[in-house]
Amino acid sequence: MKTAKFIFPLLLCAFTFGFTNIGNKDHWKKLFNGKDLSGWDTYIGPDLNDSGKPMTGTPIGLNNDPRHVFCIVKQDGENVIRISGENRGAISTQKEYENYHLQLQFKWGALSWGQKKGKKKDSGLLYHSVGPYGVDYGAWMRSQEFQIEEGNCGDYWGVAGGIADMPVLIRMDTAYIYNHRGTMTTFKEGSKQGRRCIKNGDAENPSGQWNTVDLYCHGDTSIHVVNGKVMMILYHNRQLEKGQELPLTKGKIQIQSEGAEVFYKGIKIQSINRLPAELVKE
Repeated sequence: MKTAKFIFPLLLCAFTFGFTNIGNKDHWKKLFNGKDLSGWDTYIGPDLNDSGKPMTGTPIGLNNDPRHVFCIVKQDGENVIRISGENRGAISTQKEYENYHLQLQFKWGALSWGQKKGKKKDSGLLYHSVGPYGVDYGAWMRSQEFQIEEGNCGDYWGVAGGIADMPVLIRMDTAYIYNHRGTMTTFKEGSKQGRRCIKNGDAENPSGQWNTVDLYCHGDTSIHVVNGKVMMILYHNRQLEKGQELPLTKGKIQIQSEGAEVFYKGIKIQSINRLPAELVKE
């Protein structure tokens, strides 16, 4: 395991005393206008069989959605985004963002598909998304994942070369669980610990109820928050590009379709000039 024990105390001190609050609290910009998917692109990967294998190597592609995997429906008297989950893919913002606070709400539907049928419902918020579409499982851009999955909401997953450092505790040499007093560890594809870090605790509401997700990104640090509870803080967000580790601090925002019906609403973003002290005081 790669560790960096000497880094964490310095980082903790900087975050505790260096950041006092965020700016622009009343300057939200809606990313979902409540009517349609203006400002977003859709991308859908190849059709899959029930075991999750591609039936052909050809993606359905960019802004081509014959099955209406992504659409607007009425829920609880308001328009929301419905993602059917029937195909792997995502909606992605047409613009890139950095140094921001993103907030959205989601709740699970009833449907699941293919290899996900009858299993935990799955989606994901992919941020700092860069490069070509479909480089991960034929469906997603390189990015950092704020996992949205039943029971695992708030986990980290490095997508197609995404890398981050987090302090963790190790359970049975196989599970790496975020803990601010743990050992700083690098998560990336191909390493012993892999590219998944498990969140600290659980804050997701029961299936069918709305949940609020907050993502804070500033510089090379990001914070995953579910229903007001910090799940983890990621340090040194970066990417593997042609054998080199390079910063990954900005990019598009993707919301996944991954085998389960899910609804999203209230997607909004605002610029920040620092991380909120109340979230980093760990």
